[in-house]
Amino acid sequence: MTFDINMIKERYAQFPDRVAKARKVVGKPLTLSEKILYAHVDGEIDKPLKRGEDYVDFNPDRVAMQDATAQMALLQFMQAGKSKVAVPSTVHADHLIQAKVGATKDLTIANEANKEVYDFLSTVSDKYGIGFWKPGAGIIHQVVLENYAFPGGMMIGTDSHTVNAAGLGMIAIGVGGADAVDVMAGMPWELKFPKLIGVKLTGKLNGWTSAKDIILKVAGILTVKGGTGCVVEYFGEGATHLSCTGKGTICNMGAEIGATTSTFGYDESMERYLRATDREDVADAANAVKEYLTADPEVYANPEDYFDQVIEINLSELMPLLNGPFTPDLATEVGTMTDKATENGWPLAVEWGLIGSCTNSSYEDLSRASSIAQQALDKKLKTKAEFGINPGSEQVRYTTERDGILEIFEKLDAKIFTNACGPCIGQWGRYEDPKNAPKNSIVHSFNRNFAKRADGNPNTHAFVASPEMTAAIAIAGRLDFNPLTDKLINEDGEEVMLDEPTGWELPPKGFEVKDNGYVDPVEDGSGVEVVVAPDSERLQLLEPFEPITPESLQGMKLLIKAFGKCTTDHISMAGPWLRFRGHLDNIANNTLIGAVNAFNQKTNFVKNQLTGEYGGVPDAQRAYKKAGIKTIVVGDHNYGEGSSREHAAMQPRHLGVAAVLVKSFARIHETNLKKQGMLALTFVNENDYDLIQEDDTFNFLDIDAFAPDKPLTIEIVHTDGSKDTIKVNHSYNNAQIKWFNEGSALNLIKKENA
Repeated sequence: MTFDINMIKERYAQFPDRVAKARKVVGKPLTLSEKILYAHVDGEIDKPLKRGEDYVDFNPDRVAMQDATAQMALLQFMQAGKSKVAVPSTVHADHLIQAKVGATKDLTIANEANKEVYDFLSTVSDKYGIGFWKPGAGIIHQVVLENYAFPGGMMIGTDSHTVNAAGLGMIAIGVGGADAVDVMAGMPWELKFPKLIGVKLTGKLNGWTSAKDIILKVAGILTVKGGTGCVVEYFGEGATHLSCTGKGTICNMGAEIGATTSTFGYDESMERYLRATDREDVADAANAVKEYLTADPEVYANPEDYFDQVIEINLSELMPLLNGPFTPDLATEVGTMTDKATENGWPLAVEWGLIGSCTNSSYEDLSRASSIAQQALDKKLKTKAEFGINPGSEQVRYTTERDGILEIFEKLDAKIFTNACGPCIGQWGRYEDPKNAPKNSIVHSFNRNFAKRADGNPNTHAFVASPEMTAAIAIAGRLDFNPLTDKLINEDGEEVMLDEPTGWELPPKGFEVKDNGYVDPVEDGSGVEVVVAPDSERLQLLEPFEPITPESLQGMKLLIKAFGKCTTDHISMAGPWLRFRGHLDNIANNTLIGAVNAFNQKTNFVKNQLTGEYGGVPDAQRAYKKAGIKTIVVGDHNYGEGSSREHAAMQPRHLGVAAVLVKSFARIHETNLKKQGMLALTFVNENDYDLIQEDDTFNFLDIDAFAPDKPLTIEIVHTDGSKDTIKVNHSYNNAQIKWFNEGSALNLIKKENA
């Protein structure tokens, strides 16, 4: 069925006029990204928008939230003074289910363990007119692609992989919960107008290569921060040959290069997918305006004239890739892994092959991987690694079970986990004591592979690959297995080779499902009571943040100087901590415990300047808070990359951190810090990072003159009495400075609503 069809038709009715006005003010043909962005600008289009400079207010079409982030987003929305969400919104219960035994038992355990949270999410959804997808219904991004995404639309979601919906031709962007509150409260949503990267795809995928290899290649080219502040637009003959879910895979992992989002022009593969997922009316409506759902012809004919950067990839020459370990942009072609792994000490034996996640859990993904698994059965190969499978949705699970695809994996003793995120986000009960687990390698079709990300074991070397390559490596049990050239010995002692994968873009007999897990909100939620127990360990009503005053920014202490990569996983870990995502004070006990202290190269071990003793980061910060002392966090490049969890901003704010000073930020985290009323700052001179010493005190000398485009001055006082004065940049505009002055963006919303 089609959700919100009238909204979609109204949006399409506006496209011709909005695009025509945009083309006129810009004065040249438009990319697809520009068409969608200009079509969603709040207010009239009266001037060209400067890429990478202008902050713009947009009106997104919808909001999506997963259960781990929805708790904090909805706790904030409850303070906004609204009786109902202003745009179509959904909550998806997919993050809190641990993968351990198998789907049925794991789901039962999750329903019992998380009952309080699920009850909260379902009742608050009922009260405010939000659609609720029950535990087991599927992973948010696959469910959104199957039910809500539409070409030319704009959506935001409280998860960095919201960008998956761009595979259906949307501008879909991951945000923090405070951004979602803005939109659900009926306010415009602000974004710096992005720069544009064009990726021209020529040729056609063949053999062992898949859509996953395209984004693994792009990640290798651009690195984890190369797409920051940009929309990546894919085009060319090669793009039209890709399936819709293949496009989704590429856009999904755009989050791993820091991209604001990625997108593809509307084409026949998207139309096929819409019709296959029972949305013929959307396909018909899109066909009526399809010239507005792709770039103007001149753009793709001469891309260098319209994009800020252009990359060209010949798909006919692309080889399968393995990316990792510990970062999703370290790309290695199959066939070249042996020397590289040996040189770096990566274990060549592979213990697990995991297929699924929001990135690769479609019908096509599972069918292609199953074609490799079937060969293990037919060719009498004994699989050397264990298999774990996470279907993307109940619709995918039901259909693949009906068509015998899951049975193939089960014959190889695979564990079929719940339709949920599971190992991809650290919800994997692999070890009883992950901290002391042995060094090992795994291969998965997920998106991220940071240390401890999947199983909590810092010694697990995780490599990202396509589902079919994951299946092949799991069967061979070796990281350096190359299915294009290498032979395997079967149970009869014969040498055999794996044939190229095969599969179906869409199920030949159509999709089928008995219960998709969706719960419609009641028509009138005014009588629904949302209960949060005062003594709950998992949920806590929020108190507004107090504004950070200029006086409190004098005599600040250093909490931690983070060394190297510091992602949102380092700042606010997932895994077992997910259970506290709705309780700010409890989850604050994991604040920055994964960050490496630059002064001793240890995690969760910093100096408390009040006592001179060393201990955990949260313990030191709580001591500063009790003493009424604000603190500063110092970091390296791309600080806050990874998941969009706003907890990584809210927790430090709650504990008394006032400023974060780094070499560069990941986009979402910088915005999250601003939304929570903190100072997000970057070094004017990156070498000033080296000036910061362990016992330093900080004074903000000109914070009274805080203004757009004006650097701030910080005095660093060292213990020997010497001082350094440094300049720091910020990207705050006038509206964002108001957030800071009010204590948070939410405080400003409440004030305006009142």
